[in-house]
Amino acid sequence: MHAPVTAVTLACITFTERARGTLAPMRPPRLPRTRPRSLAGQLFAVQIVLVAAVVAGCAAFAYLSDRSEAERAARREVTAAATAVAASPAVRSAVHGPDPARELQPYAERVRHDTAVDFVTIMSPRGIRWTHPDPARIGENFLGHTGPALQGRVFSETYTGTLGPSVRAVAPVREPDGRVTALVSAGITVDTISAQIRRQVAQLIGVALAVLAVGGAGTYLLNARLRRHTHGMNAGELARMHDYHQAALHAVREGLLMLDGQRRVALVNDGGRELLGLRGPDVIGRPVEGLGLPESLTRALLSPERRVDEVHLTAERTLVVNTSPVSGGVAARHRDHPSRHTPNSPRSPANWTPYAASRRPCAHRRTRPPTGCTPSSP
Repeated sequence: MHAPVTAVTLACITFTERARGTLAPMRPPRLPRTRPRSLAGQLFAVQIVLVAAVVAGCAAFAYLSDRSEAERAARREVTAAATAVAASPAVRSAVHGPDPARELQPYAERVRHDTAVDFVTIMSPRGIRWTHPDPARIGENFLGHTGPALQGRVFSETYTGTLGPSVRAVAPVREPDGRVTALVSAGITVDTISAQIRRQVAQLIGVALAVLAVGGAGTYLLNARLRRHTHGMNAGELARMHDYHQAALHAVREGLLMLDGQRRVALVNDGGRELLGLRGPDVIGRPVEGLGLPESLTRALLSPERRVDEVHLTAERTLVVNTSPVSGGVAARHRDHPSRHTPNSPRSPANWTPYAASRRPCAHRRTRPPTGCTPSSP
């Protein structure tokens, strides 16, 4: 029976303290730190932006080029159509008839359907229409300029007529004596040109998206490979790893020698240079046969098999060598043997200095005198 009472009492106390405001203020939740994007991810984003920018620039340039080319092509087409109709003998004979509109309207419609133009208008020198795609417009005044054509010249312009803005050409109908007896105008509306440009732009966008997809896929594959090689680390992590790597190489006392797949020196630390007697900055990239090492040690470094605690003699040292194959190359660790030295080694008994004769004699006889004592004479 006491447990429920205790629970109620604690609840009341909590409520009272909260009401008095003695509780600590609530702190906003701490957001987790976002890890910087990996180096491969950063390069992927930059490459995608560059590819997209290049594709967008090429698409915009192609659109502007296609638009201007479409307008030039329309001017060529309407000029050719107007010139051909004006040079037709049927047109020259019909303009002298009693009812030119009755004879020329079917002819103009056939030409309009057989060509890529939107209208073919044949008119009198005063600009009265004899033909029009809308028969209700026949007999009305032509909307546009005709002055250069009345002077015998073929010209083109962009003008807003009954069908809307259009690119048109006006050509004169001449008699053999050079008189202008009629005018012919052929045109293509701007809406038709825009529709053609939209079709070309749709094809261009499809090609651009395909190029972007191929470029993005290639970039993704390259960055996936880079991500595998960098283990998903970002630039800061790679820089820190490089610093740690360099610090560890220079701090370790054991020798470390790395050979690539062609058995050339890829890496050697300070301890390796000292123990192997390597001098000069041109060691990196040299084949292991050109390092001047003993033949047995060279064979051990060239061997694809693992070597464990092998003892090899050099000109100055006795080395304990361990090798293991890594990534197509060889990693070799070597250290100075603790108790074996070559005759030329400074620690060899043959190179002891005469200062030992001046040391005091040992008061006891031992096979090996202790440090600081000189063996007594027999």
